[in-house]
Amino acid sequence: MKASTPLIITISRQLGCGGAAIGQQVAEKLNIRYVDREIISRAAQRLSVVEKEIDEKDEKIQSFWKSFFQLNALASDAPLPPDMRITTTGEIFKVESDIIQHIAREQAAVIIGRCGYYILKDHPNVITVYLHADKAYRVDRIARQTGMTDKEALEMIEKNDKERGNYIETFTGSKWHDARQFDLCIDTGKTGVDNAVELILNYVIMVHS
Repeated sequence: MKASTPLIITISRQLGCGGAAIGQQVAEKLNIRYVDREIISRAAQRLSVVEKEIDEKDEKIQSFWKSFFQLNALASDAPLPPDMRITTTGEIFKVESDIIQHIAREQAAVIIGRCGYYILKDHPNVITVYLHADKAYRVDRIARQTGMTDKEALEMIEKNDKERGNYIETFTGSKWHDARQFDLCIDTGKTGVDNAVELILNYVIMVHS
């Protein structure tokens, strides 16, 4: 590992596991950059020309990405971006991959989602983390945060799991929940947010000692 290579921590997470809170705390404690919705914002800017060329009849792709943005906004407690129209998911993945790789070359960072663990698999100084929890914990967390009923929260979780799983499998060729892809897998339903943060920080210390 090259000392001059920025440390990158990628966090892949199920909805309702506290991924945004955990990622933000890890970044703060390590005094490094936190990257989440910035990737979507920069991708939207990069795709502004492409957006003008969209086929208005392609409602399926537009609906998928609108839903994807809404769910990610909930996960990161951030406002939604303006309505946007995307031609293909392949174009989005390519642009986001370029942005993530550029960020990884620039400086140390915690990167949330967006297949970062796969895109940066050849980065010489990357730690990949996967956060998961049982549905009961996730339902309770989302219901408390949003005011949804348990039924509504469960429906959102199941829809999000399916969409994220399909997206990741399409572009990585692997199953989202395959633990072999990650350096560290944490059940946040058992650890809670604070202990998950400490586990990640201790792992960073261990591999860099």
